[in-house]
This record gives sequence, structure tokens and C-alpha cells, in this order.
Amino acid sequence: MVTATLLGRYVPPPRTSRRRVRLGTVVAGVTIVLGGSLSSGTAAAAQPPPECAPSQPGGPIQVTADCVDQQYGKPVVDSEQDVTSPVPHHKVSGHFDGTGSRFTFYLPPKARWDGRFFQVVYPLQNENATDDDIAFAADSGAYRVQTNGSTGYRVDAAAAKFSKQVAARYYGTSRRIFGYLYGGSGGSYQAIGAIENTTGVWDGAVPFIPGTPEAIPNNFFVRAFARLVLGTKAPRIADAVKPGGSGNPGAGLSGVERAVLTEVTKMGIPLRAWANYRYVLGMDDPQGLLGFASTVRALDPAYADDFWGKAGYLGTERSPLGDLFRSARIDYPATVTKVNRDPQSRPTSLVLDGVPANPANLLLDFTVYRPDGTTKAGTLTGTLDPATKVFTIGGGNPPDVLDALAEGAKLRMDNRWSLALLAYHRYQVPTRPGFHAWDQFRDAAGQPIYPQRPVEVGPMISRNVSGGGTFTGKITAKVIVVANLLDTDAYPWDADWYASQAKQALGNRYDSMFRVWFNDHADHIGAHLPGLVGYGGILEQALRDVSAWAERGVVPARSTQYTMADSQIRVPATAQERRGIQPVVDLTAGGGTRIDVTAGRPVAFKALAQVPPGAGKVVSAEWDFTGDGVFERRPSGPPRDCVELSATHTYTAPGTYIVALRVTANRAGNPAAPFADVQNLGQVRVVVH
Repeated sequence: MVTATLLGRYVPPPRTSRRRVRLGTVVAGVTIVLGGSLSSGTAAAAQPPPECAPSQPGGPIQVTADCVDQQYGKPVVDSEQDVTSPVPHHKVSGHFDGTGSRFTFYLPPKARWDGRFFQVVYPLQNENATDDDIAFAADSGAYRVQTNGSTGYRVDAAAAKFSKQVAARYYGTSRRIFGYLYGGSGGSYQAIGAIENTTGVWDGAVPFIPGTPEAIPNNFFVRAFARLVLGTKAPRIADAVKPGGSGNPGAGLSGVERAVLTEVTKMGIPLRAWANYRYVLGMDDPQGLLGFASTVRALDPAYADDFWGKAGYLGTERSPLGDLFRSARIDYPATVTKVNRDPQSRPTSLVLDGVPANPANLLLDFTVYRPDGTTKAGTLTGTLDPATKVFTIGGGNPPDVLDALAEGAKLRMDNRWSLALLAYHRYQVPTRPGFHAWDQFRDAAGQPIYPQRPVEVGPMISRNVSGGGTFTGKITAKVIVVANLLDTDAYPWDADWYASQAKQALGNRYDSMFRVWFNDHADHIGAHLPGLVGYGGILEQALRDVSAWAERGVVPARSTQYTMADSQIRVPATAQERRGIQPVVDLTAGGGTRIDVTAGRPVAFKALAQVPPGAGKVVSAEWDFTGDGVFERRPSGPPRDCVELSATHTYTAPGTYIVALRVTANRAGNPAAPFADVQNLGQVRVVVH
């Protein structure tokens, strides 16, 4: 997203107002009642609003425009102030009495407000919106709503409803106020849970980079599984899938390696994403992609014992892959040679006589035994530095375990749990139909070929994050899903899966309610590596389009056209066929995606950039001739929906260069537009001898 300049001239009020407002108190003659409406003076007696409740026992809470959620029924405004940066707006901050939930509303001047609000959700966010998001909302005629992170959607629904009352008071209006919710990654669970289980709160939603009820923890454990088996071959796979590569990522792999590459590809890891293999395999993740290990261990405590001790599991399977897992086992008893302590004599670190090799980047469990070597004191948390053989003690360790630390004590290190978790997806075949990624683990009759665990962890995590939602597809307002084709955290097929749920639930209303737009050359967290673009622009345009759809019946661009085979999403080569709203860039060198040249010889590049029908015009073109992620802007001519581009570059040093052309388009065809720029890349390989 791009930071906007101040929107127009703004004269601040003579003073900043700060008021603490409790539900039911009167401010300037206005009574605020959550679930009701604003009124001046004495209101006539009326029936109290109903309490928000589940539609069936044990189901998610159903929130309507009129019901009151008792948990969040007492909003309190703590302060109000007029702010000039990043754009002029009226900032309202508050909390829900009796909870730790807080909210902030950012209301632009009345002349710039078109009767709507935007609201983002994410489990770990705080209540403070970014400058970009405040400016984008104002530029879109919207005020901004944000709460501090929580699971579910109830606090966000309460904040949305209360914001309408605050906005009506601030703007002095009784007009209908439209609202739009969006959330990505974990926030997509909340956005989907909200738009399926509320009515009259929001008028549309944009879940982006969405997961499914089976995505957590499987999407991460699958990648750690790939790292164990394919880590040393990852550069070879990456070279094959990069532009101008062989296109055969299985070349040079052993039989077991090819089988695992096929398995994880069918699970959903995008093949082209291997170009950034360090991220795919979590090689720089301190937790080795096993951040949900503690959750699984709590829900399924017998799993590791079964994995290593029972028939049917990979830990006991007599196969090359089973042999590989057993060879990776670590069970190392180290002796404590020194205990370092702070001035209060509390142990801070241990010096060990030896450490295990841990090439697989797997988490270790640490168990303390007393100096006799047989008496177990308990588990210890902390971090091991293999280079110095020093174990730094973490926080939260039981006092009796810390008391057992002494010279001669044993610290046993093992990875039995972390290794077992790598194959957890095999024993979590979904019972719910439609999860085709797991078909590879079913027999001809559709039954699992491996033992299945007594708990299905993914849906349990999903229900918690989404507030009890079960992803029925029964949406109550317009929805545009934005997903990324190189996403290795929320696999691209996750969006297709939810689209199928919506199609089944909505029937012939599907096209009038739902869209899915795929964003190419983008991953889960934006353009953090060369060869990727961010998804901020397409997300912003989706919010504007879903609001126009809901308010004025302006039908948005058709869903991206795609096919799916073996959990891999493929899109057509041309913008006309692909649809959606992202431009398509066809870049060539010497007429192909690879060219071999001698140093000092100019290389000519040609490109065709096209925007899907009705999606806008190309407004800029930037070149990266060396593949280092540094782009140089060059003229692209007047804004058009189809642009032919060319460039020449001379390489003086031998090497392999992944050349990229980044094209930006926007709906208005305005090169100076601060928001809703939608980007894509074209790439070729230049090999200089």
C-alpha cells in the first residue's frame, strides 16, 4: 500500500475533545444504546432488543443488526480527538466494559464520507490502524473500524454496530451506513465466520489469502516434511521451476525424493513457489514450521508413541522413507559440566559436554535427569547453541526442575515428537467430503490407507479462530475472495475449496454473491523476496468493488478462470481468458523464456502487458535486469489496456540473471493514484557466458 497525501484542505477545530461515554449516558442530548438507534431527549418505551444467540445448541452465535451480544454489550468511548495525519479524521477510541477488548474508529470529514466503513480483522492485531489503512479508507469515502485481536467475530460485530451509532452522531445523519469486513490468513477465518453468521452487520466481505478448516497445522507440517526429505535437493528443484528452467523438478531426485515431491505437491505446495525454497521449507523459521506442535501435543498426546511404536505409521514402516525417518532420530544424553547463575543464584544457562548434530532443523525436547542418570526431574524449555554447547534456559520452567540442575546432571535431547509431526497429515484424512488433496491417502473405496488419529485437529483450530464457524459457504452478503498463486502458507486450492462450498450453498445465487480473484507472483506475506509482487492493490480494489456491488449493484469483474489438477491451480496465459483484475505480462528474450549470450552482447527484451476486460489500464512499467529486486522505471506510454514494451540491456559479467518486468495497472488509468494499484510480473532467464 502507498501512503496517501492529505486529502484536501482541512481546518482543525479550535480544541481537541476528549470524552468518556458509557452506554446509556447522554452526550450533547444524544442517548447511545447498542442494538438500538440514536435518539434525542426522552425516548418512548420500547421492547428491549433480543440477545444474540446460536441458532442451534452448540452452534456459533448469530449476530443480527438488532440483537445485543451480552459479552460486548457495554461499549465505552474513552476519548475523541480531531487528527490531521495521515489525513484529517476524527479519532474515537474506546473499549467494551468488563472485557479486554478495545476499538478505534477513524472518521474522515463529512464532505469526504460516502456512507460506508471498512473494517479489518486478525487474531493478533491491536486496535490501532496503520496510516496507510486510515488514508485508504478516507480516499474510498469510508471511515475505518479496528479492534484489538481476538478469536471469532463477535467483538468485531459489536464494534461495527456501535461504530454506526457513533458515525450517525458525528455526521448528523440517519442514512443507512454500509459496512465491509476483510481479513487475511488467520483473519480470513474470522471474516468467513462473520459473513456466514451475521446479518445486517456488514454488507460485504473480502477474505484474502484464506485457509480451510484443514489448513492448520497441515499446511505447515507438510512443508517441514518436505524439508526433511528434499532440503538438500531444494536448489535443484528451484532452478527447474524458475523462468527458463528445465520445467522438470523431479530430475536428479531419488525414488523416495520424487515420491515425497509428488506427495507435497498434491497436498498443495505450489510448484513454482519452490523458486523461493528457503521460505517454502522454513529454513529461516526458528520453529522449523512446527509452531503448532504444542497444540497438537495437547490435543493428541499419544501420537508420538503410536508413530514410533505401532504398525501402519511411518515410524515403523519398512520402506526407504521409514528408514530415512529412523535415521533422523536424535536421542542424545549430554552431561552438564557447568551451571551458570545470576546474582540471585538462579540458573541461566548450562554448559554441556556435547551436542547432537541437527541437520534437519527440527525442534528438540529437553529432559533433565538428576546426576544419577536415572531419576527424571522434568522437561526444560530453552534454546541450544550447538556451536558453543550452551543451553540457555527459557522462562516458565518449574522450580523443581531448575533445582535439579547441577554439574553432572543429564540433559537428554530428542526429536521424536518433531519428527513424528512431519507426517501428521497422513493420519488426518478429513472426514468431510471435498478435500481432494487427501485422496492420495485413500484406497479405491475411499477409505484411509493409514491409521487415523482419534481427533481431527484442523477443524478444532478452525472453529476456535472463526468463532465456531464451520465454513458452510452460506454467506449473508457479497463476497470477493482474494488468493495468491504462490502462497505456501494458505495454499491456492484453499480458495477453490471455499468457492465450492459457496457454490453448493448458494446455487443459482452464486454469481450474484461471490467472486474469487487469484493474484499471480504473490505469496502469503507480500513482496518480501525478488520475483514477487504484493497483494495490497488487488485487496484495495476488491474492497471498493464489493462496496459498489452492494450499494449500487455494480457487478464486479468475473472470477479468475482457472483449472485445478492434483491441488495445483493453473490460469490461462492471456488476460482475456484469465479474467479477474490482475494484468498479465508476457516477457521474452530472443523469443523465449531463456537466452544464452556472451558477455558484452546486448540482449533485447520484448513484452506484452494486458489488463482483463474492464479492469483498468497499465500505468507504469519497471525493469529489473539483474534479478536483485531493484526496479528501474521506464516509459510505458499513455495508459492503455494493452501495452507493448521493449528494452535492451548489456551484461558485462558472466552469470545467470532472472530478469523481471513489473507492470502496474489501476482502474482509473491514473499513474498518480495513491491506492488500488494492481501489479504482476513477467520473467525470463539470461545466461551470460
